Amino acid sequence: MTRHRLLAGAVAGVAALALATGGTTITAGASPAAYAKDTSPLANTAGCGKAPTLTSGTRTIQSGGQNRTYILRIPDNYDRNHSYRLIFAFHWNGGTANDVDSGGTSGYPWSYYGIRALANNTAIFIAPQGISNGWANTNNRDLTLVDDIMKQIENDLCVDTTQRFAMGFSYGGGMSYAIACARATTFRAVAVYSGGQLSGCNGGTQPIAYIGIHGLRDTVLPITTGRQLRDTFVRNNGCTPQNPPEPTQGSLTHTITYYTGCRTGYPVAWAPFDGGHAPNAVDGTADVYAPGEKSWTRPIVWNFFTQFDTTTPPTTTPPTTPPASPTTPPAGGSGCTATVSLNQWTGGFTATVRVTAGSSGTTGWTVSATLPGGASVTNTWNATASGSTGTVRFTNVSYNGQLTPGQVTEFGFQGNGSGSGMTPTCTAR
Repeated sequence: MTRHRLLAGAVAGVAALALATGGTTITAGASPAAYAKDTSPLANTAGCGKAPTLTSGTRTIQSGGQNRTYILRIPDNYDRNHSYRLIFAFHWNGGTANDVDSGGTSGYPWSYYGIRALANNTAIFIAPQGISNGWANTNNRDLTLVDDIMKQIENDLCVDTTQRFAMGFSYGGGMSYAIACARATTFRAVAVYSGGQLSGCNGGTQPIAYIGIHGLRDTVLPITTGRQLRDTFVRNNGCTPQNPPEPTQGSLTHTITYYTGCRTGYPVAWAPFDGGHAPNAVDGTADVYAPGEKSWTRPIVWNFFTQFDTTTPPTTTPPTTPPASPTTPPAGGSGCTATVSLNQWTGGFTATVRVTAGSSGTTGWTVSATLPGGASVTNTWNATASGSTGTVRFTNVSYNGQLTPGQVTEFGFQGNGSGSGMTPTCTAR
């Protein structure tokens, strides 16, 4: 069976997805350290400061001697003097650019895999159309298309060249992997949903920030293929090899692991879930067409991309030796401390809370956070929430309560309203 037949109808006949409410999040390593953002003109494109001629909609471009098409989405409040993220989103086999742009059966909240709604006019989005609705990348024709689209966009619009990203599901995941292999010094990070090595890997030796998402019960592209793609960048990024935890079948949950020891600014994250071949994994349901806005993959991928807002751009030279694993000094005293980082958009937010054990370690912990008026918690992972408004208490779950001195774990929650001004406090047991 050819790979085209293997993936034909991957969405129309998607295998059943099963994930549980309150899916687990396990963070084995810290996110990359922050640096002063490069705001020099070198980080901006020729389109900055120019009155744009491009408009949102379907566009045609000559690439490799062929007429190719893509859909462009420019922020509603586009400012030619502001540099924007540039996000490519690739469709699955048999899918179309329009499916990615419209959000398919889930509608706008799932547009561009749910990222467009969270971006809230802070990014330029591109949905390219594959030949025969796939990404064979014969003679690198699809990589050339990406290069040509990027040149056209950046000559006309203002893009931050340190903030280019790629993402895709199934065959689109394979194309995103091909970009990670061949354009690691051009793109900042990629997200591969249930992908395989389907579009080639030209190069594949440079580091790039990488997040992989894959179902345990994927019968179209088995999870072993996702692990193999992931491990390419575990090696390239100098991460410490490990067998990250994965949920058990029937648990209807997901896990998330950040690898330790990765080169600063080049994390690898792995998010397996108890389900099949589907991009919009939703906790606690086997419905592959569950509403996209409920998918835990949306905030996780968006947070993975936006953590690089203050990170220096990638370099062309991979590390010669893996860096030492980062260490965190014990929190002052014998208790624990908590810090929060927010990703805010109009009408909602996600919060990532970092818990650090004190000098005595913990057998359990509780974090309290007072939400601003009108805000409420709608979803929590890696902790159990008590209450949803006002002062909310988050308690460890079974696997992350016992921490050694200085050890760090993270949990997160999604909310309505604004999360600004929260100051979490941590109590150890």
